[in-house]
Amino acid sequence: MSLSQADILRALELVKLPASGQSLAASGRVANILIDGGKVIFAIGIDATEANAMEPVRKAAESAVSGLPGVTQVLVGLTADKAPPSAGMQARQQAHRPAPGGAPPKPAGVPGVKQIIAVASGKGGVGKSTTAANLAVALSTLGLKVGVLDSDIYGPSMPKIFGITGKPQLVSGRTLAPMEAYGLKVMSIGFLVDEETPMIWRGPMVISAITQMLREVAWGELDVLVVDMPPGTGDAQLTMAQQVPLAGAVIVSTPQDLALLDARRGVAMFRKVAVPILGLVENMSYFVCPECGHRSDIFAHGGARHEAERLGVPFLGEIPLAMPIRETSDGGRPIVASDPQSPHAKAYLALARQVQASLGGATRAAPRIVIE
Repeated sequence: MSLSQADILRALELVKLPASGQSLAASGRVANILIDGGKVIFAIGIDATEANAMEPVRKAAESAVSGLPGVTQVLVGLTADKAPPSAGMQARQQAHRPAPGGAPPKPAGVPGVKQIIAVASGKGGVGKSTTAANLAVALSTLGLKVGVLDSDIYGPSMPKIFGITGKPQLVSGRTLAPMEAYGLKVMSIGFLVDEETPMIWRGPMVISAITQMLREVAWGELDVLVVDMPPGTGDAQLTMAQQVPLAGAVIVSTPQDLALLDARRGVAMFRKVAVPILGLVENMSYFVCPECGHRSDIFAHGGARHEAERLGVPFLGEIPLAMPIRETSDGGRPIVASDPQSPHAKAYLALARQVQASLGGATRAAPRIVIE
């Protein structure tokens, strides 16, 4: 028998709210119930001031639904629109604010993960996910232990790019085992829901899902975790920058002015939250006709290099607009893994070497196979 939303709500009738004793199901707080086979995801709406008090309710709801026949995995998030702080809250915030000139508290890291880098773009459609996947494979080729977190909740790409099917397994409690491909550990919301299921979630639920995929996954010992960020400069990017100690950000852009405007905003956002910019990548930099060898600068050329110089950040290289890159990505075989001697793979490898050098000694490892 397949699960239904009514089944979920019946289970949640046993969960009581701490103040009123009302059942969670009758409270109207349960939203965005998503069922995919044995996987169940939903949100509990709260006031911003209730986060601590409602955490036991979230755990109880998760436990109640986990006990239903056929349920194999449950993901529950607390969602809250941020209310203006009260006078008392403002006073408490002021009391805990660092003194002028003092350093803000550092966010907690992820156990076992030495360095976390974000691959970001100011807008969608510039090849950010393809760049992130091939950068991760190239870093692994250089001898590093690498993981990939696909934090693009609305448009997860990593299951397709890496050709991974199946569902992650629970290893203990709420902790998931990451999927694996090409020597990498990979986690994505795309493993938990059907690829055609729309993620109609508000910002707080997205942030909750990203946080859980980051911290409730058995990543093991990694030199680098590559995070494929959602496009733009919104809540997800700010949350990632504030909740984990990002070692740096790689900004991906195409050469034309419209894309560079958004890339500029991405650089500015990461700078405001004190995340180092590892550099800019010019993706789809040029196109060489496979038949006649003629080169065409379809989206102009050199814009990202000039922008990097203007902003005073490293320029990490040019990646061409090339059919083999598209074909291998669509086929679940990133080109760095499937054709490591190709010029396109070598372009990604050069990018990875610069990123490794920027990250410094914490990522140094004996190389496995170096492509020259």
